[in-house]
Amino acid sequence: MDSSPAPRPVRRVIRFIERIAGVILGLVTILIVASAIGRYGFARPIPDAFDVSRLMLGIAIAWGMASVGYHGSHIKVDLLAQALRPAARKWLNLFAWAVLFAFTAVMTWKIFGRVMSTMGGGDSTMDLRLPHWPFFLAIWAGLIAALFAIAVRIWLIARSNSDLGEFDGIDEKLIKDQKK
Repeated sequence: MDSSPAPRPVRRVIRFIERIAGVILGLVTILIVASAIGRYGFARPIPDAFDVSRLMLGIAIAWGMASVGYHGSHIKVDLLAQALRPAARKWLNLFAWAVLFAFTAVMTWKIFGRVMSTMGGGDSTMDLRLPHWPFFLAIWAGLIAALFAIAVRIWLIARSNSDLGEFDGIDEKLIKDQKK
């Protein structure tokens, strides 16, 4: 059994979210490398490689934000938090995660507006005329996943007797259980 405090179905959803982020990031990498090889090796760049790679990178960032929202493995400075007693640290962390949730909710709302405007405006890439709205829709879906992950993190902090600092980062036991 792994040491993560989240229920098994939640861990499965988070794992699925992480896989989406990883696959998209891998596709961006392949597209950029193939375009560079095509451009500099054969004088034949891939059409719309720049536009598609930047839009897909936005998708990877949004879905990656969902993973960070659950694990809390982002860069952070905890000078104030470490100076507080555990109970006060828990409340400070709840407040910080609530602010992140609010920020992500506003960003999700704004990206949804962008989805709607690109659908109506007919924005598309230069060469292949690929519509932008499916990319923005995927970014929006990633932000919805981030809201879910951050809400789970807030719920876990609120119901535990700690600030979940011991669960930050990748748990080696979790990795071993996933390989089984």
